[in-house]
Amino acid sequence: MSPYAAGRRSVHRSVAAGVPLALVAALAVAGTAVGAPSKEARVTGSATLGDIPLGTFSNALLPGTVGDDRGVDLGGIGSDIYPAGRKGEFWTVTDRGPNGQIKVAGEKRRTFPVPGFDPAIVKIRVSGGTVKVLDAIPITTSSGKPVTGLSNQKGRDEAPYSYDAKTPLSYNPNGLDTEGIVRAEDGSFWLVDEYAPSLIHVSARGKILTRYVPKGLGLTGADYRVVEALPAVLLHRKINRGFEGLAQLPGGDLVMAVQSPLSLPDTDAGEASLTTRLLRFSTKKRAVTAEYAYRFDPVNVVDPSEDDTSELKISSVVAVGRDRLLVEERTDKAARLQVVKLTRGADILGDKWDDDTTSPSLEQLDDPAASGVPVLRKRLVVDLGAVKGVPGKIEGVARVDHDTLALINDNDFGMTDGPEAFDAQGRLVDSGIETTVTYVRLPRGI
Repeated sequence: MSPYAAGRRSVHRSVAAGVPLALVAALAVAGTAVGAPSKEARVTGSATLGDIPLGTFSNALLPGTVGDDRGVDLGGIGSDIYPAGRKGEFWTVTDRGPNGQIKVAGEKRRTFPVPGFDPAIVKIRVSGGTVKVLDAIPITTSSGKPVTGLSNQKGRDEAPYSYDAKTPLSYNPNGLDTEGIVRAEDGSFWLVDEYAPSLIHVSARGKILTRYVPKGLGLTGADYRVVEALPAVLLHRKINRGFEGLAQLPGGDLVMAVQSPLSLPDTDAGEASLTTRLLRFSTKKRAVTAEYAYRFDPVNVVDPSEDDTSELKISSVVAVGRDRLLVEERTDKAARLQVVKLTRGADILGDKWDDDTTSPSLEQLDDPAASGVPVLRKRLVVDLGAVKGVPGKIEGVARVDHDTLALINDNDFGMTDGPEAFDAQGRLVDSGIETTVTYVRLPRGI
């Protein structure tokens, strides 16, 4: 028996013991199927995840971790989606858990209403209009403790606060803001994280084997192996905008996408930039082997309702060939999928653009190609913002077959920003946004 199979059976038993059968067996109401044939991309079906109390879910995996879930249901599994082998089955991953922002004395504070929440890998099945949870694997430290989703380092990450932004919480060097997910042939998982940013290798049972971080990060106190193996220039990632997309190429190499342009040399430069970076990581060499410059389309092209360039993000990358990627450019309201080819000639790893003293920086260049930077060429596959029935904030994309994609949205655990997110009793005022898996058929394939 593989270690993955053993771990899966163990976790499944713990979920079944802690979650009422009715909740596990029927997590959602029927979704929407969309009909008539079309020469354009179209939604062919959708399914939703029903309500399951976050405390019930979390405590079934790691007993006693969540004392009060404040009325929050399981959500946030839309951080990414990866095919699990059987039709309609996918691996997904939560992010750091319920979190929001409240302004206090003119300063935005990051809130963690359920600080005991532990990020989890969640296996789902889409059946009709329902998303069902099949398995859940908590992400833990080397000694089996929850990593939590709390901020890592004072002065680098946002200070964590209670649900009402009044009480400071402790930083946790183990904490992860997990995003992308792929599964290796041996049953282990690779994840990416927005904090460091980092690449994390996780066993089939959910224990962190190694967390790869930028050189010079100086993360201490973690209860797992930390290796400084990523380019130091990544230390300039925008807060809460580290790695979000992760793809696994056919040969086993990984490609990580920096969600937004680096703040290089400063925040203003990053906010105005259209250039972000992709990195290729060899799982055999345990090292970054290539880096690529990726250029966003103007924000009003991606989302005609938006004029703020800083709203552009890459949330998903998907391998669609030996050296080809599907890249999602998005705002919270719209998204477009582009295909790029990774070529040797486009590799900028170790070039002057990795030196944070280079002026102007890569991010400051109005036209990188004119300055000799080999920007990845791209081709538009589909404008999801123009496809009726696709929800907002799509963060996960999976290729089902040549013509079909599965999309999943991040519902932010039903949370909104501001003090109105919770009522006078400290219970969530749910946004009503559901976690939804949406199938989109492309008339010309990829």
